Amino acid sequence: MKIKQKTRKSAAKRFKVTKNGKVLHRGHGMRHHISAKSKSRMRSLKQVKQLTGKFARKIKKMLAL
Repeated sequence: MKIKQKTRKSAAKRFKVTKNGKVLHRGHGMRHHISAKSKSRMRSLKQVKQLTGKFARKIKKMLAL
């Protein structure tokens, strides 16, 4: 009997997997010390980024995909 793997809810809130299997996430570091960061840095943190390689495979495993 095979046991189904459960989704890690913490990962499900932070990452999204597209139809083609790409893993997307938002930039971190947007909560505190906003005034110390430059406007260009803040803009780049807001953008959605793609994960690649081993880390993307690890996240897919956490999401039970």
